[in-house]
Amino acid sequence: MREHPIPQGVSPARGYSHVVSVSGGRTVYIAGQIALDAEGHVVGRGDLGAQARRVFENLKAALAAAGATFADVVKMNTYVVNLDPANLAPIREVRAEYLPSTNPPASTLVGVTQLAVEGLLIEVEMIAVVGA
Repeated sequence: MREHPIPQGVSPARGYSHVVSVSGGRTVYIAGQIALDAEGHVVGRGDLGAQARRVFENLKAALAAAGATFADVVKMNTYVVNLDPANLAPIREVRAEYLPSTNPPASTLVGVTQLAVEGLLIEVEMIAVVGA
């Protein structure tokens, strides 16, 4: 069973849930996915929107490998190089295409100075619960 309680006294969530409570099911941990193609090349160099799309396609493949979908995701962490809140629109657009609009996962967004591979702008990790 999955619940999305709304905590009192906390600002409204936009595109994420503050709390997700799950009982039962199988937990799946997805390592941070980055904008690399199947050959290991950076996709969308310098383009946050293009990299976000590739990251979410990689997440989709990783979830599918574990028998999960984006509807099963309960928590995600996003890391963005040189985060500027004014430039979050491309990430929000891509997220909206993949994540459920009703009861989205709990989410954290963090700005970082760089990621493990030169040219990457975004990395996303997820936790999903299948069969809850």
